[in-house]
Amino acid sequence: MARRASPTLTEAEYRLMDILWGLGSATVAAVHARLDDRPIAYTTVLSTLTILERKGYVRHTVRGKANVYRPRVERDAARRSVLENVVTTFFGGSPRALMLNLLASERLSADEERRLRTLLEERS
Repeated sequence: MARRASPTLTEAEYRLMDILWGLGSATVAAVHARLDDRPIAYTTVLSTLTILERKGYVRHTVRGKANVYRPRVERDAARRSVLENVVTTFFGGSPRALMLNLLASERLSADEERRLRTLLEERS
């Protein structure tokens, strides 16, 4: 059975987007060259960029024989989209449930707790 396409960025897609956000625009070869820590095949980079274009995250122009890819979505917008998907899928659409889960799973320093209280008070 084929895996259902993710409406948001997968981990592999995010890796490539992170490179594009850093460079502004790049060819497949330039993106591939930046994957030193965990290299993947050139054709996989090409396929993933094609998927990202289909999803609306990137667009390409042709320069000579090369496709040059550029982000269409800002990093923060992509992060919000992923978070909205997580909230909808795992927390019944409740950001509060996500926040409470995060707070229950990690110990905050006194400074972090003060900062969080300030943010919450500002929203009241």
